[in-house]
Amino acid sequence: DSDVLVLLIDIHGKEFSEDIKEKFHQAKAKKIICINKIDTSNQEELESALVQLKEEFEADVYLSISALNGFETDTLERYIVSFLPQHPPYFPPDQLTDRSERFFVNEIIREKILLFYNKEIPYAVEIVTEEFLEDETIIRIRALIMVERDTQKGIIIGHKGAALKKV
Repeated sequence: DSDVLVLLIDIHGKEFSEDIKEKFHQAKAKKIICINKIDTSNQEELESALVQLKEEFEADVYLSISALNGFETDTLERYIVSFLPQHPPYFPPDQLTDRSERFFVNEIIREKILLFYNKEIPYAVEIVTEEFLEDETIIRIRALIMVERDTQKGIIIGHKGAALKKV
């Protein structure tokens, strides 16, 4: 039920499952194949990856970007916007989103963890907000941070909780 489908691929990434290939193939949306991290490869690798992707996936657009350096990200944005259909708004003008405040709290905490810990913590970290209390002068939030392995708990907490306080 999407208007645009973007398959973002790390140039040094893994193979795709048949399930992903099938879902991508069956989608009726406009399709963009986007190879990222081209700044970590050479022209020969890029051309080889593009040939392979064109054999595996049929798309409307094939792009090569470097999100880190901002190379061609504006082109990706222009394609996405150009593929979006014009239609009446789904929500009233004063409604900014259909997501809850807890959702945004979870995403903000997760973002800070991924930014602060860099590559030490994998993207599998999850946040669950257990309590969200609003007073007149303060918002009190209690959230769980879940990681894949016990060894990652120490990294998240840091010495005497110093790393967690920064988050």
